Amino acid sequence: MAALLLVLIGALLVTAVARSREIAAPLLLVLVGLAVSLIPGVDEPHIPPEALLTVVLPPLLYAAALESSYLNFRARIRPIAHHGVLQVVVTTAVIGWIASVLVPELPLSSALVLGAVVAPPDAVTAAAIGRQLKLPRGIMTVLGGESLINDAAALTLYRMAIAAVAGTAPSFAHGAGMFALAVGVGVLVGLLLGVLAHTARTHVPDVLVSTVLGVLVPFVAYLLAEQFHGSGVLAVVTAGLYVGHNQPRARSAGRLQEQTVWASINLLLESLVFALIGLQLHEVVNEVGQRRDIGLLVVDGLLLLLATMAFRVLWMYGSNLVPGLPALVRRGDTGGRWRRTAVLSWTGMRGVVTLAAAGAVPYTTADGAEFPARNAIQFLAFVITVGTILIQGTTLPWVIRRLRVSDPQETERDDRAEAGARRTATAAALRHLDELRPADLGYDEQRFHRVVNRMKGLIEHQGMTAAEQIGRTPAERADTTGKKFAELRRDLLEVERRAMADERDAGRIDDEVLRRVLRELDMQEAALDSSWRNR
Repeated sequence: MAALLLVLIGALLVTAVARSREIAAPLLLVLVGLAVSLIPGVDEPHIPPEALLTVVLPPLLYAAALESSYLNFRARIRPIAHHGVLQVVVTTAVIGWIASVLVPELPLSSALVLGAVVAPPDAVTAAAIGRQLKLPRGIMTVLGGESLINDAAALTLYRMAIAAVAGTAPSFAHGAGMFALAVGVGVLVGLLLGVLAHTARTHVPDVLVSTVLGVLVPFVAYLLAEQFHGSGVLAVVTAGLYVGHNQPRARSAGRLQEQTVWASINLLLESLVFALIGLQLHEVVNEVGQRRDIGLLVVDGLLLLLATMAFRVLWMYGSNLVPGLPALVRRGDTGGRWRRTAVLSWTGMRGVVTLAAAGAVPYTTADGAEFPARNAIQFLAFVITVGTILIQGTTLPWVIRRLRVSDPQETERDDRAEAGARRTATAAALRHLDELRPADLGYDEQRFHRVVNRMKGLIEHQGMTAAEQIGRTPAERADTTGKKFAELRRDLLEVERRAMADERDAGRIDDEVLRRVLRELDMQEAALDSSWRNR
């Protein structure tokens, strides 16, 4: 436990350095972990393989689902399902077959485990780059939707492939039935947990309690679905989509708190997984090297890396050519159909799901025999993951800029839609204020009108700030009345905080009073339009 805690602290420090210097944190974590593992006397921390899937994946997938758009997901469900499920199945078969041909010690059953491990792309990095470079929403929807369901498909195939290694794999018909059962049970359990989680968020008065209950949702959904032979991953994704879609109906304090909690959990788990992979790589290389020339295995890994990247490109373009298949990119989309497809073809980076699944390959089969080529599977998965991050992850921004697929008009359309929605919301709030009477607030006539007029001024000001941004460049957005108002309000809140701290230091108020006032001031600052910081 102490060793794991040290790994966690070290991983967070490395991640902090990477983020401050805009370096790919996964690559740096793996390299630092590998360097540490080479130090004499350093023991590799051992974690049960199944724990990686049970503890790491559910919260990561749930947090991603919370940030996804159910409406956009539903609008493009056909291309998402085509690429998130069918592509995973075919990738598993193709890469598995190629691996069995290239690597003599990999029987086809073990090679299919490798194929399932590397089949699902991790769109987290791609989505982050896409948001930064203003990729059109259609591409972002396909990326996000694919990443949510491809993990469920890949892990279902992964479990079936592991069963095949032990000789307990079902027939094709039985396997198809198992897959359908996994999907049905997963969706049902996820929907049930999503409804319960949303009910807790809206009815549990204590924000801390409701937040903790929300943190438990992905683990309960995953374990409950797996208990009934369903897809735990799909249950987590379904629950996350439901809860995320109903976020506007939850308490604002809960939303603010959950955003911070899930961002912290994501950072913690992703840092831990990549650090553990780096620490374990030295031992994996040593064990693989005892059975085969490590240089030849590296060459095989690079060939599989090229095959994995090339297959995604062929699949994406082939989907546009074959009649009857759902269009990945619609005709007439800004940026050109082929250029958009090229960008999506280059977003095949593998990540934490691949590494966690590779690390979760059992040491032995069900009958107690050694799992064939387990270390080779882990090593090849590592080569493919790092290779895609290094090649595609670092060049994706250049590809997006070079192909010019950004949609500058989409930002303006969003600004206009936001301004219209704010006008509607402002009108509704003003109508509500007009309907109030002094007795409703328990105020006398004079105080009532003073308070209402102040509220009307604040609401009208907030409603106008969005309209100011329409058609503005990022530089122009930084110089607006709304921006200056927000900055002045934050400055005044900071002055109030310092004054309260001075009162505490002078002994005129207690720390308990200070904390209560500070929380109120912090909530006021959080209520400011945080988007001004990013415009």
